[in-house]
Amino acid sequence: MKNRLYVVLVLSLSVLVSGCSGDSQSSSESGNEAALTTELHPEESGKFAPASEKKAQQNDVNQEKQASTEIAKINQSDRKVIYTANLRIEVKDYQQTITSIQSQVAERGGYIVESNMSGESGEGSINGFVTARIPQNKFREFIKVVEEGSSKVHESSISGQDVTEEYVDLESRLKSKQVVEKRLLSFMEQAEKTEDLLKISENLAKVQGEIEDIQGRMNYLQNKTDLATVSIHIQENNVQISGVNSDELNTWDQTKQQFLKSINFLITIFSGLIVFVVGSLPVLIFLGIIGLAVFLIMKRVRKKRSQKGS
Repeated sequence: MKNRLYVVLVLSLSVLVSGCSGDSQSSSESGNEAALTTELHPEESGKFAPASEKKAQQNDVNQEKQASTEIAKINQSDRKVIYTANLRIEVKDYQQTITSIQSQVAERGGYIVESNMSGESGEGSINGFVTARIPQNKFREFIKVVEEGSSKVHESSISGQDVTEEYVDLESRLKSKQVVEKRLLSFMEQAEKTEDLLKISENLAKVQGEIEDIQGRMNYLQNKTDLATVSIHIQENNVQISGVNSDELNTWDQTKQQFLKSINFLITIFSGLIVFVVGSLPVLIFLGIIGLAVFLIMKRVRKKRSQKGS
């Protein structure tokens, strides 16, 4: 009896050990299958969703912590801030002001984005608008120069948008996407089936598109933070005294004009006299001969009369 009981216990222990070993092997194989299916067959990884989602959430948390840490390390001078300035000024000479602004922009390594004008100088009022991009470390100096060169400043405002957090987040996302891209390229080299190669290619194209979008946004933010945008509204006002003609105020110009008129009058008379003499020269010669003959005759007559009287 005791022998039978001993045999039963041994058999029971053997069955339990075999079962545990089988469960362990099955669990290991399921884990390997999940990893392989997730890497090469992303669309079939639904049955491993809980583990994948948990891992993805953990990655997101890690990325957020990393981004927060990087933001905290950034100095105030290294923050990404987009500056925009608006000016509304009044000037005496619109064209001279525009020329000066263009020169100041070029000296500071900036460029004109937009420029337009309305009105006519003869009417005494010109309105214009200029938008310039100025390096961030020089745009405040540029604004000061423009204000000092104007007759009156009606409005001057500067606003800033801090995009440091967005830029750092984009950098973190870019690094993660580049890691995924590298892994997919590695999987593509190892893939043997055409079906697996096509699926990896689709995922790679999607990741590369996301990388391009992130890089494009980063380049946009970098450009906006490197160069400040300055918008300048310009108004020209020419003040005139009512009842007084502008020509009457310019005495020196009128004096010069009168002097030139007198010179022109004398030249005209002299020129006309020369034309008359030269043009009438044959007639004048003929009349001169006749006059000379009459003079000689009269002289002889007078001489004879004086002889007879003596």
